[in-house]
Amino acid sequence: MGKAPHTATDRAATAAAIAAERRELADLFETLTPGQWGAPSLCAGWRVREVVAHMSMGFRHPTTRVLLELVKARGSLHRMTDRLARSDAVAHPDAVLAGFLRTHAQHPWTPPVGGLAAALGHDVVHGLDVTVALGLDRDIPQDRLRILLDAIDPRAFRVFGTDLTGVRLCADDLDWSFGSGAPLYGRGQDLLLIAYGRGLPAGRLRGEEVHRFVTA
Repeated sequence: MGKAPHTATDRAATAAAIAAERRELADLFETLTPGQWGAPSLCAGWRVREVVAHMSMGFRHPTTRVLLELVKARGSLHRMTDRLARSDAVAHPDAVLAGFLRTHAQHPWTPPVGGLAAALGHDVVHGLDVTVALGLDRDIPQDRLRILLDAIDPRAFRVFGTDLTGVRLCADDLDWSFGSGAPLYGRGQDLLLIAYGRGLPAGRLRGEEVHRFVTA
């Protein structure tokens, strides 16, 4: 979510970053083995395959289909996206799921709230859901990361299940911090995942409250 870019130049830069991110992720996903496609991601209950299927949902399904699925899910956005991700993961081969991101690299889709910054966050965070879970070392370009870190909005924490009470996020690879309380140190892109409600593997974060943000 977060704040939308303010100027036409900002919006153009963010749109370019979105297109680049989707193309790079498509390239990366096409190198994955069948075992990696079937491995767990950082998204609870989803394999890599469901995450990648979900990433292009907004490009491929018309609004009428999404609304119908939302009704079927009794108004639950989480239930609706889970159902679509699982059905799309079965309906399309892995290479096709990856290719959707390249085909729709310049698609203007944005989430219901947050505009272009939220669209970039959707791509970057879900990409990290895959690469971090698989132990792949992918550095998010700093210009993209800065857009997302500067757009972190506490109003979105309820959606993501984020609890930063008493914690200050402190990047140790760039000049950025967020919140107040006990410092939690890590790479900017790992702290971005924390802000989006993810738990991380052990060894990626440092601080007194690190136990709150590490997966078992």
